[in-house]
Amino acid sequence: MGGGVTAAALLLTPQEQAKAQALDEKSKLNRIASCSWPIRFIFKNLASRLRRGPPANSAANQGDAPPGRSGGRGGQGPASGGLTSADLKKLYGELTMMDFPQFTKDTFPGVTQMDIRSSLFGDVTDDSMFIQGMFDPSTASGKKWLEKFADKTVETGTKVRHISNNAPTNLASSDTALRKAGVEVGKKWLDGAKLIGARTVRMNSPQALGPSIRPPATLRPGDQYPKNDDILPLIAAAIESYKEMADYGGNLGIKVTIENHWGLAADPMNIRAILDEVNHPYCEASPDFCNWENEYMLFHGLKALAPYAHTHVHAKYWDRWGTKNDVQRSTRIMLASGFKGTFALEYEAGPLNGIEGAKYLFKEVMAALSAPTPVV
Repeated sequence: MGGGVTAAALLLTPQEQAKAQALDEKSKLNRIASCSWPIRFIFKNLASRLRRGPPANSAANQGDAPPGRSGGRGGQGPASGGLTSADLKKLYGELTMMDFPQFTKDTFPGVTQMDIRSSLFGDVTDDSMFIQGMFDPSTASGKKWLEKFADKTVETGTKVRHISNNAPTNLASSDTALRKAGVEVGKKWLDGAKLIGARTVRMNSPQALGPSIRPPATLRPGDQYPKNDDILPLIAAAIESYKEMADYGGNLGIKVTIENHWGLAADPMNIRAILDEVNHPYCEASPDFCNWENEYMLFHGLKALAPYAHTHVHAKYWDRWGTKNDVQRSTRIMLASGFKGTFALEYEAGPLNGIEGAKYLFKEVMAALSAPTPVV
């Protein structure tokens, strides 16, 4: 099984698994990763790059909002917690990705691991790093930027745990040429990830795993039994794409991950099927606490994916779920599965701005790590 649980883990109940992960302070801090996504609004010249590059609903810039919701990603309107990007920059200053390692250390004392967003890579004043507005890690200038960023992590004592990557497209396409092109983009990012020491790279985007709203089952003529023929070629193509990327990533020591959002990845059972079929130690899930189609998936969907995740998850708060979005409960579900990886502080949207929201998540995850039981 691609994400399989170990034999030792099967000997423990979920409560025992969680209790076994009661940690000292340093160990808890090592389980936390800062996340660049909630603070994207204070990055320097982001709006100018978006104007040069693809539209805001493209694969390069799309976030985790469902189709039809922009999530306030522009530079002029409300951006985060009801504030504009300009408001947030006045409060917190402006950053580039080169500033993010020090921002991590200053904002989350004791945290040294980072989850960084592909759409925030690069020097926005140097167009040679970008192809169609998206950072290309294979360009000469892009490689130099990555090497400089790697030096910055060494200088600050930080590490890149995960790249939340939206670059690959068409990974589930039946058009072989398009699918292969998407895989090649993924491989370029794996090469780039190697330069900065990343452990895992997410490889799904709004345009990666089929239509954002995946095909539904329909009644078969004759016996009127529901069947979903349209989804089968998408899954088959995705399996082949992830096999190729996992083989490539395995040679570099970097895991390829699937996150629960968009297209095929909206259903945790599709993710499980892909991972089981790929059956590769360098291909796993990187669950997100909130990217679900309905409230019943908030915890049940997470439980379904938890055994397939070993390295990294997004501990997200999103006000689309109101009071049902229990971050501590989700964290404990992961611990009860035997998860030993990191929790990235990804505040999507809500009453707080992204910076204060990430600080809130820091407290919530630390609380769950301090008291990993009970598990509901």
